[in-house]
Amino acid sequence: MTPEQYVQQKAAGSGSSFYYAFLFLPPPRRAAITAFYAFCREVDDVVDEVQDPSVAAAKLAWWRNEVAQAYAGRPSHPVMQALAVHAPAYDIRAEHLAAVIEGCQMDLEQSRYLDYPGLERYCHLVAGVVGEVAANIFGRTQEATLAYAHRLGRAMQLTNIIRDVGDDARRGRIYLPVSELKQFDVKAQEILQRGYSERFTALMKFQAERAHRCYDEALALLPEADREAQKPGLMMANIYRTLLREIEADGFQVLHQRVALTPVRKIWIAMKTHWRGR
Repeated sequence: MTPEQYVQQKAAGSGSSFYYAFLFLPPPRRAAITAFYAFCREVDDVVDEVQDPSVAAAKLAWWRNEVAQAYAGRPSHPVMQALAVHAPAYDIRAEHLAAVIEGCQMDLEQSRYLDYPGLERYCHLVAGVVGEVAANIFGRTQEATLAYAHRLGRAMQLTNIIRDVGDDARRGRIYLPVSELKQFDVKAQEILQRGYSERFTALMKFQAERAHRCYDEALALLPEADREAQKPGLMMANIYRTLLREIEADGFQVLHQRVALTPVRKIWIAMKTHWRGR
């Protein structure tokens, strides 16, 4: 299997909404974003799939070294071999990859966030930086496009957090800030035990409203000159925002299930965004 085949299999096999947006890119940009996304999946899988924290930490340390080796011209993993080909053309820097690894390291060391600023730091690493790299790959001419992409990445990460409250709780993690749990009088134990209540619904409405504001702020930052090139990001935004609205319409029933859109619906949303340009 070639490095290109490996990253393609990794990206397609994830079932992520991101993959549907990649399909609309020209081949060189599609190859670059696929390799970068495969890197993000590999690192994220270390945290999600390795049960022993010490083993997971060792694997993340291995990835840090692999990034350094790749940027020194000696990649050994197929993901880094595929990514190294595209890094110079799309300004994918070692510090971008290090930030993603640092964000995953936070998942090993922290299972609660005291307040929203603390959660913002995590979102910056695992989503904001990813958004910036993606914007470069999609093609940009304006510096403001990076601010748009960073804010959009945060909005999508907040959507992930809302969708995955139940799944994360089963792993012993609660990303909803402790200060906001207290604000709505929701105990961590209620979430861990899948306990629905009016208080929980109010808390989740608060989270959803913030995510919607983040989407609106991101879209307002996108320069018109880069709108056409950034269509893949807009596709992802529309897919994620549709998911968020589905969760809202379902009354935030996220503790016992993982709400998802069908592949057909995702591709339809992507196609509509491609045609309409927004």
